[in-house]
Amino acid sequence: MTDALLPAAPQPLEKENDDYFRKVGGELSDPLCPLKLWSALMGLAAGVGLARRGRGREGTRGADAGREDERDCVRLGARSRWQPGSGAQVHGRAPRREAFTIPLIPLGLKETKEVDFSVVLKDFILEHYSEDSYLYEDDIADLMDLRQACRTPSRDEAGVELLMSYFIQLGFVESRFFPPTRHMGLLFTWYDSLTGVPVSQQNLLLEKASILFNIGALYTQIGTRCNRQTQTGLESAVDAFQRAAGVLNYLKETFTHTPSYDMSPAMLTVLVKMMLAQAQESVFEKVCLPGIQNEFFMLVKVAQEAAKVAEVYRQLHAAMSQEPVKENIPYSWASVAYVKAHHYGALAHYFAATLLIDHQLKPGVDVDHQEKCLSQLYDHMPEGMAPLATLKNDRQRMQLGKGHLHRAIGYHEESLREANLCKKLRDIQVLRDVLSAAHQRTQLKYNQHREDDDLLNLVDAPDVLSTTEREVEITSPQFSKVTVTDFFQKLGPLSVFSANKRWTPPRGIHFKVEEGDLGFTLRGNAPVQVHFLDPHCSASLAGAKEGDYIVSIQGLDCKWLTISEVMKLLKSFGGEEVEMKVVSLLDSTSSMLFFFFFLPHGQHNKCATYSVGMQKTYSMICLSMDDEKTDKAKKISKKLSFLSWGTSKNRQKSVSTLCLPEVGLARPQAKKKLPTPFSLLNTDSSLY
Repeated sequence: MTDALLPAAPQPLEKENDDYFRKVGGELSDPLCPLKLWSALMGLAAGVGLARRGRGREGTRGADAGREDERDCVRLGARSRWQPGSGAQVHGRAPRREAFTIPLIPLGLKETKEVDFSVVLKDFILEHYSEDSYLYEDDIADLMDLRQACRTPSRDEAGVELLMSYFIQLGFVESRFFPPTRHMGLLFTWYDSLTGVPVSQQNLLLEKASILFNIGALYTQIGTRCNRQTQTGLESAVDAFQRAAGVLNYLKETFTHTPSYDMSPAMLTVLVKMMLAQAQESVFEKVCLPGIQNEFFMLVKVAQEAAKVAEVYRQLHAAMSQEPVKENIPYSWASVAYVKAHHYGALAHYFAATLLIDHQLKPGVDVDHQEKCLSQLYDHMPEGMAPLATLKNDRQRMQLGKGHLHRAIGYHEESLREANLCKKLRDIQVLRDVLSAAHQRTQLKYNQHREDDDLLNLVDAPDVLSTTEREVEITSPQFSKVTVTDFFQKLGPLSVFSANKRWTPPRGIHFKVEEGDLGFTLRGNAPVQVHFLDPHCSASLAGAKEGDYIVSIQGLDCKWLTISEVMKLLKSFGGEEVEMKVVSLLDSTSSMLFFFFFLPHGQHNKCATYSVGMQKTYSMICLSMDDEKTDKAKKISKKLSFLSWGTSKNRQKSVSTLCLPEVGLARPQAKKKLPTPFSLLNTDSSLY
């Protein structure tokens, strides 16, 4: 908000200390309700490019009419949440009159479809972790509830914290349930916020990137909703836009190959520039909020601040005009950047003209200081002029001032022309009123000092150098400030119990603690490992090995217990027999080794291959044995494993129902060479 461009009516400037820039009832004759202004802004965000979305995309969306209708409903739903009576977050009572403000652009949130985690995660818990998946039903439900809540977050800090919590939770889920060697069968679908094109992937990268985008978009909506009539509100707006730029920049640097165009590096670069430009605009409004006194040094400062805002918007418009962003950036956004670049450029020239025309040198004025400020106002003075000589020559001051007014009028006319060309901007009455008021004030001041020979003696005023008292910068997201508890921490510490590690099934070790001596020592943090095992102790004879992880003692889960807690628990049983369950971590090679169990001669056409890395899970390999041939000539025909069936053709069938302790196979007709255990590493049936 600048009171210089928001007068109740243009008035002549006569007094040197007249604070005509200060607001004295600068209200619209037909005031715009804040809720209406917000609806107009959301029209720029959620409704931009609707016609563009419907053009040239039938090849990707027209094949499925149902999906097209659903996409349109999602889009309309994004906008309808901001209409009265549909859950819009409006804080406090709206004032009856709203002072002049130039609209800012918020980003719309990306929309998504529902995802059912239950079947896939429960099956993976049973297969990979060898635990009862029904014990985790509540945790899976909590995850799904959290995702559902993130689809409609509140437009405040609580909503940002909600999205950040889910983003961090996705990191835990990815480590627990998404191994790098396979797809889990979960399909995540998100809609491009600019084009409306749906994008689907079977991994969490799209999910995580889309949540990050929505965090940035939510910050932009918080920034545009701040009360820009107060210092606190403007400071909050600057902070929100800087945080939005930080999140979007983090998204660009972290997820470099996102398939959605609104999250492409080129588009994210433009969006970061747009957020920083709006933050710089809020800084300018904060400088002008107390009122701009008609004082030489104050006008120099404000002119350079306005020039800074014009500069960042020129850079933004140039970025929006480059390929490939140009084809998909909403036209209304590019128009806003163009309008603001010329509008704030006009203000810079207007303030420069005012300080030259209204402030002639008088006795007692600090001439040296004024000369220094004037020399810093330009990159170079016009030909034939010097700062001190211009200050002392009233005619030169007037000519240079009118040169600035002439350029300001040209910029105002260009901004009005562009605003009238864009239909969406024509519909925002407050923007047209702001631009018209600024143009009228500049035109009035020029008319007050107009002379017949102005066109002959007009000085080509130089550009005002851009300077700001506060350079806006990117604020990186602070995820560490959000406390999140892993929903699936019962599975054990992530350092061991994760999706990319394999271990043996839990083995029961029955032994006695003789006179307080366990026969082994412990090491490591949770989970605790067996260390320095006496080969003659009862635990070793029962099957314990050095390096085993202790997962339970007498049925009590020990994955998160420390060394002292485990030692205390073991010694508490005295001479009683202790049942301790342990697992052994496998490397990538040993986890894929198979044990072949051959049936008696005559039934050699049936066998089962047991995967060590998964308890009670069998893959089917049929051996064809010929008594007349040597072992090297034996052939094998490999069929798809149960897991392969469960993840491809039979996706609807729970994999847990396929993990049977015994199977029978008919003799294969096709004979193939028996693969080595290492060659199975690249096959679907050897994933576990």
